[in-house]
Amino acid sequence: MTLSSRMILVLTSIGLLSGGFLSSVGLLTKEKIALNKQKEVKKAIIEVTPGTRLSQKLYEDEEEKLTIYAGFDEDGILVGYAIQTSAVGFQDEISFMLGTNTALTKINSLAILDQKETPGLGAKITDRESFLKYWENKDCSGSLSLRKPSVSSPEELSASEINTITGATISSEAVLDTVNSSLVKVRILKEEGKLKTEKENAR
Repeated sequence: MTLSSRMILVLTSIGLLSGGFLSSVGLLTKEKIALNKQKEVKKAIIEVTPGTRLSQKLYEDEEEKLTIYAGFDEDGILVGYAIQTSAVGFQDEISFMLGTNTALTKINSLAILDQKETPGLGAKITDRESFLKYWENKDCSGSLSLRKPSVSSPEELSASEINTITGATISSEAVLDTVNSSLVKVRILKEEGKLKTEKENAR
């Protein structure tokens, strides 16, 4: 075997080994990321549907990026719905979880799962004092609206108003619009009987 042939063989072997190693690392990393995301989702469901001890996925549409979970208390009684969806913000997608009561007339709270908005502006959607606290216990029996200019406390808003983030109207509106449209879809699905729990399906 010539020197050049041996070099080609060695380099090829190294390339194959390196490729296999990187592929294995990539697979393990992908699985770990998926597991971490599942934990984040589970934590968010409990956060936005108070009293939840067990959850069940009722509906998922990957194209519409809409997933609906039912939250149950320790006695197996339905306490609310957790709606996972995403909005197109100023920079990129904003993924979040919205919690409602069983009648879909009240928003318990909202939790941001992932975002890449501008630091100091749109990224304030992750901050409770700047944005999230204004979503707590809101009346969503009709469409929610955005309060502009922003106010300094939730008490200054009506039951169905959400405070805007100063300097980040696009991010605020993106979340609000997606919440309104998602609630309409969820109500339709519920009316069509597509949000039945395992207990209801067993009847």
